[in-house]
Amino acid sequence: MITKAHGKHGDAAIEAKGLVKRFKSGKGFVEVLKGVDFDAKHGDLTMVMGPSGSGKSTLIAALSGLLRPEEGKVATLDVPDLWKLSAGRIDKFRLDNCGFIFQGFNLFPALTALQQVETVLKFQGLTPEQAKKRATLALEEVGLKPRLHQRPTSLSGGEKQRVAIARALAKDPQILFADEPTSALDGENGQVVIRLLRRAATEHGAAVVCVTHDPRLEAWADRIIHIEDGRIIDDTRRTPDPEATLASSH
Repeated sequence: MITKAHGKHGDAAIEAKGLVKRFKSGKGFVEVLKGVDFDAKHGDLTMVMGPSGSGKSTLIAALSGLLRPEEGKVATLDVPDLWKLSAGRIDKFRLDNCGFIFQGFNLFPALTALQQVETVLKFQGLTPEQAKKRATLALEEVGLKPRLHQRPTSLSGGEKQRVAIARALAKDPQILFADEPTSALDGENGQVVIRLLRRAATEHGAAVVCVTHDPRLEAWADRIIHIEDGRIIDDTRRTPDPEATLASSH
């Protein structure tokens, strides 16, 4: 789809050491990340799992340059320490290298599916013609060719999430962050989403980091990391099951 050079499968795309994040709570502080070490590799789908409040979404935010940790460093691609960069350079890094998929889709109500994807690509410096071509390809890849000119109010929840995935994949990200991407979807649509994330890792070579509390997604993962109370308590590599299904509903 896109010809950006990616790291080799198995190479580290991002490595974090000693991440600590505190939030003010009343007169004191609550430590949400407690010295977390983390890495994710090109071509891997890494699941970060844990109960609500365990720190998994905070970890994603710290890894991606959205939330500054109090301690620790994040080394990624050619950047030895992401948090040593200026705010503007962190934003540029995210724009150029990262894709994001959120639970709430984060689509613009006034824009069509095609325009949602084109907008991000224009920010990256593509011409309108290049952006339209690449956006169309991305939406076709997620099965939305018939829905290119529909606005969010005309799309189902599963279709909205596929627009969000197309928007992320169109950038050909080195690192793809997904925060509870299936939690608002039924089993059938959840399966479409997780298959697309699996493909982003296998075929696009992205390091896909997926935060979820949905155990049905584990079958697609190369690696499962469990986090509780701000600490990683388990880190397991496994072989993905291409025949897995999300038969049960939430």
